Amino acid sequence: MLDPALALYLPSSSIHMVEELLQHHPIEVRIVKKRKTKHGDFRRLPNGRVQITLNEHPNGYRFLITFLHEMAHHIAFQKHGYSIRPHGEQWQVAYREVVASFLEAAVFPSPLDAVYAQHMQRPKASSDTDIHLAQALRAYDPPTNKIPLMNVEEGECFALDNGRRFEKGPQRRKRFTCRELSTGKLYLIQPLVEVVSL
Repeated sequence: MLDPALALYLPSSSIHMVEELLQHHPIEVRIVKKRKTKHGDFRRLPNGRVQITLNEHPNGYRFLITFLHEMAHHIAFQKHGYSIRPHGEQWQVAYREVVASFLEAAVFPSPLDAVYAQHMQRPKASSDTDIHLAQALRAYDPPTNKIPLMNVEEGECFALDNGRRFEKGPQRRKRFTCRELSTGKLYLIQPLVEVVSL
């Protein structure tokens, strides 16, 4: 039976499938407080056991995608050894195979399922770097006063979580040039960073 603590964070439509996956791949799953730099990680412990850590998150679909991403690491390393690149071709194949049954079972609601299927054609190291997937997932986040920087108008001011305030400037390649109000210094900030509009 699936750990109730894990089931609490998953969409109900996925619980049976996750339980089956963990029966075939018995690994330790730990849920941790939110980390700013990653949603989850995979590691082999000194005792030889395998552990996945997942950030707690109220968006069950984001949580499930992170779980599948990390499970694919385990499967790829199990098949090919630990010398492969973490997000190389072997991981991408394993990730596609793991996700396929979840997409076929319509675990993800429309239009998220279509966006995720598109993402899986060439999966990235982080779901946050796929603007379309990140936007589709936001629809299932709890309400907040934060918005992605890409939705702030050029010339408008905004604040980051740490309280620093900026004026949004033009986009350079993928990031926006933003001027810090207190120092006048310019910084390149990713479009999906959540900010508070001032």
